[in-house]
Amino acid sequence: MNRSACLIFNPVAGQGDPEQELAMIRALLEPEIDLNIYHTTAELGADKLAELAVKRGAQAIIVAGGDGTLSAAATAIVGTDIPLGIISRGTANAFAAALKIPDTIDAACQTILQAGTRYVDTAYCNGKPMVLLAGIGFEADTVEITGPEAKKRLGIMAYILAGVQQLRNLQSFEVEIETDDKVIRTTASAVTVANAAPPSSVLAHGPAGIIYDDGLLDLTIVAPESKAGAIAATFHLLQTASSGSPVERDDIGYLRGNRFKINALPPQKVVLDGEIIGTTPIEVHCVPAGLKIFVPFDQAVSPVEKLEGLPNLTVESKDSSKIQE
Repeated sequence: MNRSACLIFNPVAGQGDPEQELAMIRALLEPEIDLNIYHTTAELGADKLAELAVKRGAQAIIVAGGDGTLSAAATAIVGTDIPLGIISRGTANAFAAALKIPDTIDAACQTILQAGTRYVDTAYCNGKPMVLLAGIGFEADTVEITGPEAKKRLGIMAYILAGVQQLRNLQSFEVEIETDDKVIRTTASAVTVANAAPPSSVLAHGPAGIIYDDGLLDLTIVAPESKAGAIAATFHLLQTASSGSPVERDDIGYLRGNRFKINALPPQKVVLDGEIIGTTPIEVHCVPAGLKIFVPFDQAVSPVEKLEGLPNLTVESKDSSKIQE
């Protein structure tokens, strides 16, 4: 007897032909899985479709779209134990890349057919589900100036070109980061809180690898003092993200925690899983093992922390009220 699954298909995701891609998905999956197919529309997003599938008792939910479609669908799936399949058809496909899910339709479907699952963390940012990351400052500004036409035409290169352009307007802000046991104050140009992130999300990679099933979030602070420093810091983050080693520059800091409250002065734009959601302050907390994913296995690395060298840094212990400078 075939398995059954709900397929949530975003017809406007990515740069391919949606009719051909859906036909390919059906040809690969339907011999073994009975698919109930839902198309997202401007009025009916992946969140509502996933809620409907859960209410109808879906055995599995498969999302064919980009990171925004996936993040929206996760709203209904977190904590349900319903396995989630991912078929990447977006611009960045960062969540699939972080979990090393194949980026071709054929290989992604084979991953789903093999039916191997793994629990991974998810998170909430200001009450919204977060499967990837929240970016404050530079990354949010970069996403905001990357238009849909550029993404359609250039793909992931659109974000890179927008980032280079945004370096001309690099601005610093004062930031306060509160964890369960301390309050950190410093000056930064970008703060990123990641649940999962591929090497291409360089501003998230202060630690030695983002661990997506440890019950913790990874926070990276980037605080260059000039445009040249920003270029050097970004290049260093690209190297460390590729090698899986921690950063060593004084203008980059990182730590791990299960909960963060972040405020900025002046207030900064916030991007959540590729979409601008407003401005600071934000509260982010991890949901350990919140999603059950059809995903290949991967090795994790040990948690680390580094804050020394950040400008105007103070770290106040919430237990003893002792200030470290």
